[in-house]
Amino acid sequence: MALRTLDSLGDLAGRRVVVRCDLNVPLRDGRITDDGRVRASLPTLRRLLDAGATVTVVSHLGRPDGSPDPRYSLEPVAARLGELLDREVGFVPGAPGDAQPGSGAVTVLENLRFDPRETSKNASERRAFAEALARHGDVFVSDGFGVVHRKQASVYELAEVLPSAAGLLIADELEVLERLTERPEKPYTVVLGGSKVSDKLGVIDHLLPRVDTLLIGGGMLFTFLAAQGHAVGKSLLEQDQIPTVREYLERAEQLGVTLLVPTDVVVASGFSADADHETVAADAIESTAFGADGIGLDIGPETAEAFAGRIAGSQTVFWNGPMGVFEFPAFAAGTKRVAEALTETAGLSVVGGGDSAAAVRALGFADDRFGHISTGGGASLEFLEGKRLPGLEVLGREGTA
Repeated sequence: MALRTLDSLGDLAGRRVVVRCDLNVPLRDGRITDDGRVRASLPTLRRLLDAGATVTVVSHLGRPDGSPDPRYSLEPVAARLGELLDREVGFVPGAPGDAQPGSGAVTVLENLRFDPRETSKNASERRAFAEALARHGDVFVSDGFGVVHRKQASVYELAEVLPSAAGLLIADELEVLERLTERPEKPYTVVLGGSKVSDKLGVIDHLLPRVDTLLIGGGMLFTFLAAQGHAVGKSLLEQDQIPTVREYLERAEQLGVTLLVPTDVVVASGFSADADHETVAADAIESTAFGADGIGLDIGPETAEAFAGRIAGSQTVFWNGPMGVFEFPAFAAGTKRVAEALTETAGLSVVGGGDSAAAVRALGFADDRFGHISTGGGASLEFLEGKRLPGLEVLGREGTA
């Protein structure tokens, strides 16, 4: 997909640029617990500042339901951005649609989602909000990859109101995703985890003909085990997806794709960090001391090593979704081993954003140990499903702005 680039905007010296970043970072007690998305915004912002532009940054944070909520203020994010840029960053509190232009080189407006028009289903309401935001700039740079799958005012309509282009982050994300879908080096392995099979059906369907190996972990593995006829106790199970999963198992065999389902799992007495647990064969989940009340919370060590071997021997690896409840140390081993394997592969290793990105950082892995860590879990998945992303299409449309 060809997008307009920063170069298409011409000389930016002395010009005002509105930049849509994705600064939707996790906060705890008003403190950022993972600044990965803030760091990802730096290359574009530095490029614009070095070119002599004045920058107004807009972003959302969380889901404040269209009204101001101090829990979702971008003020601590603006402070962190200033630290990383090593320069003063202004912050404009209050309704972003009524905000006055900042006086410094970089200004962050308050959370876009404090205004209900940002996410309105009414196109005219979104357009009005975009026009209000456009007062801050002569041009618009879209660099919030995590929201390009949404038709929202700051993503779609703002790119129509002002002359617009993609930032460096979006360009990088798109280049990696096109490698995964159009020109992957072989062997190509995809690792899918997370809680629900239903969240990954589109990805499985679109990528099955393209991959050599598909590895299944996380909560979704239990629907695969059930589709193979195994009892799964109280583990997460999407009963209605069993027929679809059976079809994928059959299709993988027909295509010659190696689809690996765990051979052992870690079963716990309940969903808690200190729950008693045992490692058992995947077809014997209800044989533990917990019986039918057992709940699977991680892939087992045998499976983790088998997955690691497949990953390490691949030239292209895409991973989306933890292998277990990595937030609990007792059930983080599978996710950690998969992450380690991605750092060991000689080819392209891609961590597909969302919980996967949070997991590798929480487990102590530096970003530069991976080929690419996506900033957009949902956007990445929708691209890999073959869906059209409005926030990208508007940046490539002939005649726009």
